[in-house]
Amino acid sequence: MLDLTALLFDQEHYGNRLRYHRSARGAERGTNAGAGPVVVWNSTAACNLRCVHCYYGAQEVPDGSTSGRKGGRVAGPPAGPVGGLSTAQVLAFIDSLAAARVPVLLLSGGEPLLRPDLLELIERAVARGLRVTLSTNGTLITPERAAALKRAGVSYVGISLDGPEEVHDRFRGREGAYRAALAGLRNCRAAGQKVGLRLTLTRQTFSSLERVLELCEAEEVPRICFYHLVYSGRGRGLDRDDLSHAETRRALDLIIAWARDLHRRGLAKEVLTVDNHADGVYLYLRLRREDPARAARVLERLRLAGGNRSGMAIAAVGHSGDVFPDQFSGGHPLGNVLERPFGEIWAGEGDPLLQALRDRKPRLKGRCRTCAWLDVCNGNLRVRAEAATGDFWASDPACYLTDEEILGKVD
Repeated sequence: MLDLTALLFDQEHYGNRLRYHRSARGAERGTNAGAGPVVVWNSTAACNLRCVHCYYGAQEVPDGSTSGRKGGRVAGPPAGPVGGLSTAQVLAFIDSLAAARVPVLLLSGGEPLLRPDLLELIERAVARGLRVTLSTNGTLITPERAAALKRAGVSYVGISLDGPEEVHDRFRGREGAYRAALAGLRNCRAAGQKVGLRLTLTRQTFSSLERVLELCEAEEVPRICFYHLVYSGRGRGLDRDDLSHAETRRALDLIIAWARDLHRRGLAKEVLTVDNHADGVYLYLRLRREDPARAARVLERLRLAGGNRSGMAIAAVGHSGDVFPDQFSGGHPLGNVLERPFGEIWAGEGDPLLQALRDRKPRLKGRCRTCAWLDVCNGNLRVRAEAATGDFWASDPACYLTDEEILGKVD
């Protein structure tokens, strides 16, 4: 995750304490020395939408909405493999995260709001000292639910919005999804719940990127994250829909220009990019031409963050309790929290994949092996390389740096 506004304008946000702190450098088992990783918990494999790019491959269930389909409201987590851990099992799991000094628990899915016990789980996590954030499609956030999330102690709600109505509804697989998500966003704002937008960059969404930026301003949304496409789950075959390298560079240029314009106008928003650590190098190389003093400070912070830290500062736990190096690595389970405490699994003693991820540079191949910016990128996203080539240690195909930039041969 790259916090553009922190790097460009020295704005300070909570996540920067974890990314750009001196104790983060070299930390192999957590965000920094003495802390555990940020944990993404896929709380259910059920969802009321069917998004074409879903990294988790969530299974669609009815949610009671009359927009675009018929169906009754689910009264609890669906039975069997879709529903996942029971309430009692999750409460014990949360306690194990606190014991492992996990700083942040990100609740994802499927759609986490389909779990009727979600508020109880949030309250338990907050009581155990975890910062709780929620990743949702936003369609189920009524005014009452927004207020309840705020009372329960949710620090931040991220709502996915992929473009104007026609683009979003097609991308999310349901007519009316855009209007419902926008209502959820507004309900959070009205309840005083911090909320932001999340957009995945694809060829479908790229053409309407400026309209999303306009919406972000019009709705006074304080935070927006731009996610690069990852080829996992239902999105595994979508590499053909990923942006070209030239399109990715244009998208970054547009986002950077917009962030600068916001800053010039005194509008303090958090603007972040996620899942492509080439963004940090690209930003640094731009600043080296435009503002060398700023570039030097940015490079120092990027080196503290250390690039991709799957298996190090980020972990994921699936709905049935399996632990993974990150939320996209569903094919690489490390253990299950029903069998061993999370902290014991994450210690990684004797686990070859975790040991390799924590010492990955000698294993990287292709352009990654000769890259001048490994201390900034750390080989980018391994799962994307595996999906595209079949080789976990191959070069990430989404790296859009030129060969000259990779070798450091640019002014």
